[in-house]
Amino acid sequence: MKLLRAATLSVTDPPATAQRYVEWFDYRIVEDGRVDADLARSWGAPGASERRCITLAPASGADLYLRLIAGEEVETYQPLRTFGWAALEICVQDVLAANERMLRSPFKIIGPPREIDGLPAIYPMQVMGPDREIVYLTQIRSDLPLYDLPRAATFIDKLFILVLACSDLDASLAWFERETRLSLGRKLEIVYTMLAKSFGLPPTDLHTIATVTHGRDVFLELDQYPRQATPRPMHPGELPPGIGIATLKHPEFELLQGPWIQPPTERDGVIYQGRRTGTKRAPDGSLLEIVASD
Repeated sequence: MKLLRAATLSVTDPPATAQRYVEWFDYRIVEDGRVDADLARSWGAPGASERRCITLAPASGADLYLRLIAGEEVETYQPLRTFGWAALEICVQDVLAANERMLRSPFKIIGPPREIDGLPAIYPMQVMGPDREIVYLTQIRSDLPLYDLPRAATFIDKLFILVLACSDLDASLAWFERETRLSLGRKLEIVYTMLAKSFGLPPTDLHTIATVTHGRDVFLELDQYPRQATPRPMHPGELPPGIGIATLKHPEFELLQGPWIQPPTERDGVIYQGRRTGTKRAPDGSLLEIVASD
């Protein structure tokens, strides 16, 4: 069972953003409409009601999605400086070739391809899109001893990890274990050059990260952010800027307890497919949407 389902981005112009992912990531539009008012309330974001909403899928046909929802710009928002959903991680076949494509694209390279000490299975790079969204493009070289990792079936393929910036990593891990019945995978300290650069810290500093798993499926990375990080600025009643929602499937949905922002209900659309869905507010105000799976 692979539990990651979708990531939702708040963007100023969904058609323009969608076109960038179509052109540079080979994605395709699978749904185009408006946010239902009840769905917006389920996120605690009534201001998102009736906003343009475009959903994209990778060229491989994998059923993991990027959802783009129109939102007003938050001028004070700085990526990689605030708590909340911080980055998408997408698997690619060849990270060096992906780097060459990104050099020609409107996506700014903020972390060129670099091997990570102690993690030879992955070879990542990082870019920032015009909507200030952070995207890791990662080549998977092998599985990890305890986890299965996806191999890209197309040049740029599917979302496979979402990264959460935490004010208190241990408290966030405890919340996920208690509220979602998911498990701590691995906690480790790494040299995290992109994060160090964002906060003006020495590049050799070690930063603590952890993974959240279900069986051999690893799909969330939680990062302990430096003490200089702040809550994410946002407009009242709107979705947070950047990555606003993480959506997971869950095989034990009926066993999950509240509190939910709104009582779970069945929803239609490519992400939900008529299944029961509810949203929880994780530590630091992060939105976690959960969809019942078979």
